[in-house]
Amino acid sequence: MPSEKQWVASLVDRLRDSLNDDASKAVLVGVEDARRLTYAYEVYRYSGTEPIDMSQAGYQTDLLVYDMIDDEQWIPRIVIEMKLGSVTTHDALTYSSKASTHKNVHPYLRYGIVVGNWGDYPLPPRLFRHGAYFDFMMTWAGTDQSLPEWSQFIKVLKEEIEASRNIQDLLSNAKKHSKKKYHLVHRKLAFL
Repeated sequence: MPSEKQWVASLVDRLRDSLNDDASKAVLVGVEDARRLTYAYEVYRYSGTEPIDMSQAGYQTDLLVYDMIDDEQWIPRIVIEMKLGSVTTHDALTYSSKASTHKNVHPYLRYGIVVGNWGDYPLPPRLFRHGAYFDFMMTWAGTDQSLPEWSQFIKVLKEEIEASRNIQDLLSNAKKHSKKKYHLVHRKLAFL
């Protein structure tokens, strides 16, 4: 059986290809493993109302899905925490806390967890109970996903990318006279 790190790395290319399967898309989606993402900005000094002495802190993510704007610019869309074979209450609390801190800096970011090599067992209730900041949770029977598992995963990720884009649009255009106006937001909860 591969290590968790090897398992995550083995998913990157397939995931990138699956998320970019529509060649007509205006924005390409990138996928990387072990990428650091900022979760905090610390301000140490101001000049008037402007921060002048700052630092940032970041967590390493298992999988990061992002929009590629150009060779230099990108927008994080989804962080996916990956666990292999087990998930504890401590894992759920820790990863949910990471999700919360990342979302403080990136309020449009979507966050999920996938537990692989879980066999035929259902999603553990402790993950739901303690994963307050997860937008999705999923288990896979093995380390190699079945076609239905992979198809369901890609469908969820595409929905989460779109949700992230819409949230960013809503937040960034709140004070502008945007052509796009939202009158309803519904956070769907699906059980499969």
